[in-house]
Amino acid sequence: MRFITLLILLLIPSFSYGMSKDERIKALEEKVELLMPTILDKDSYDAHGVKKQGIKSPKHHKKGFHFESQDGNFSTNLQWRAQMRFSKSFTSDPRTSGSFSPTESNNFELRRVRMKIGGHGYKYVKYYFEVDLQPSRSVSTEASSSTARVIDWRIDVQPYEWFGFRVGQWKINYNRERVDSSGRQQFVERSIVNRIFTVDRQVGVMIKGRLNKGTVADMRYYAGIFNGEGRSINNSGKDMMKMVRFQWNPLGRDLKWRQSDVSRHEKPTLSIAAAWVGNRGNCTRWSSSGCGSLDGFAVGTNENQFSINQVVAEVAYKHQGLSLQSEYHWKNVDDDQTGLDHDYEGAYAQSGYFLNEINESIPEELELAFRYAFVDEPDSTGNILQQNTRREYTVAANWFIAGHGNKVTVDYSHLTLDDASSNRGFEDDRVRVQWDISF
Repeated sequence: MRFITLLILLLIPSFSYGMSKDERIKALEEKVELLMPTILDKDSYDAHGVKKQGIKSPKHHKKGFHFESQDGNFSTNLQWRAQMRFSKSFTSDPRTSGSFSPTESNNFELRRVRMKIGGHGYKYVKYYFEVDLQPSRSVSTEASSSTARVIDWRIDVQPYEWFGFRVGQWKINYNRERVDSSGRQQFVERSIVNRIFTVDRQVGVMIKGRLNKGTVADMRYYAGIFNGEGRSINNSGKDMMKMVRFQWNPLGRDLKWRQSDVSRHEKPTLSIAAAWVGNRGNCTRWSSSGCGSLDGFAVGTNENQFSINQVVAEVAYKHQGLSLQSEYHWKNVDDDQTGLDHDYEGAYAQSGYFLNEINESIPEELELAFRYAFVDEPDSTGNILQQNTRREYTVAANWFIAGHGNKVTVDYSHLTLDDASSNRGFEDDRVRVQWDISF
């Protein structure tokens, strides 16, 4: 410190007559002390030139434990989640005549056990990744199928409300039911429509934005290109998956990607959307496990065997405890190897209501819900050109202990199949109980 001061004395003429040498040195030392943090204290800055700061006291909120820099420019959220389920009759949706069996089964399942980490950095960069710690499996499935896996990792950059982009791996923004988190569902699990029509997690890049906010022309748009091979898989050819989605909010208010009107929207909020996906590759369906095959198909023998085109039209509405949600799907699979086209059609409609809104004596934590769904698909056990029809009728009761972050769900489903190859009908019932909790 004294060396620096003496150096300044040599470079700067004496400016204070009448002061002794020691007094002048002391005055300069005081000034240098004020300048030192920004001139010489390199340890106060990181490799990017950003000033290091202390951390605010950690706190807990809806996204888990929250850590934030003193200036608020950097943050991290850490959350743990467990979804524990009991199923009676069968665990997954029966799709073929052989799945409708008089043999009952009872099963406890850790359906989802996950760690979520997300936050933001700099001015408008957000990040998020999610680890699935214990995927469930059947007795016959290899143990490797139940190992921990990274299912989401993404970075969002949104410098303007009307334009931003996302890169990484995530459930692409195609349809509401799939993008709605499994922890934000109205029922124990998604409808029978989901397995056939979900595009699920893909690796790629997407642009997005919101236009005309708060007006009758309020809308969101999403457009992206992806590998098309599912989760964590490199593209095997030059063709890529394309996706476009337009969402109109005619009442000028936006609906978040979640089900049930837990927050009790004071004003009616409506979303109307349509989307398209096209892909050429060796997959006919996708899931959180990656590339897969619809019933009656196998994974393609060449990288361009299947040409997929599918569309969805959806509506969602919430107001004062009432929620409505519906989607119509159509999908075409063009098999280059056989020269055959295969069409799939499906839809669901569901509604939930907190009865406390009309009778205050009913607990405000209780919601009742109903869902109907159908799928028309090629018969996979006989002539694949014939169409089977499956239907789902499900009623549910939710008890929201702490919103979606801590809830218990009980649902009952009646499931049917009109089988084209045998010209017979099959039906069965299922009961499920689930506790979903996040910390």
